[in-house]
Amino acid sequence: MIKHLDGAVIPTGFDVPVEPLRRAAHYTGEPGSIAEARDFAADFVDQLRTEWCAVMDDRFGHDVMLVVSELVTNADRHSNGPYILELEGTDTSVTVAVYDSSDRLPLRFPRDPRRVGRHGLEIVHAIATEVTADRIPVGKRVRAVLGVAAD
Repeated sequence: MIKHLDGAVIPTGFDVPVEPLRRAAHYTGEPGSIAEARDFAADFVDQLRTEWCAVMDDRFGHDVMLVVSELVTNADRHSNGPYILELEGTDTSVTVAVYDSSDRLPLRFPRDPRRVGRHGLEIVHAIATEVTADRIPVGKRVRAVLGVAAD
């Protein structure tokens, strides 16, 4: 806010909102890409803690890496080309988005503890506050929003 006093401008705080922290990485799908994506996510969470002074419990960072791992693994297995991991965060939320070349939207199977595999999207839905999947001109985007859990 800016107060005007007899023609003088007195700044009293920030007038423009601070932009979220945004990072993106491109992966080819070669062996080790999923581990690289998890490391990228861990670095992002650390940067969010230091640059945004985001207060979050230890589990939150693990949840972000788990969501990244599940979404990147799906892109790696089901697309015909490279994929992009995009992270955006503030002190209240982190958004994980994965873009890939397949236009087939992911399927969330009904909960079944006897089923072997295909639990990834079920896990993402359990952790995230919002999950969406959209077709885009070059394939699809799967996006999950996680609310920051404080200590």
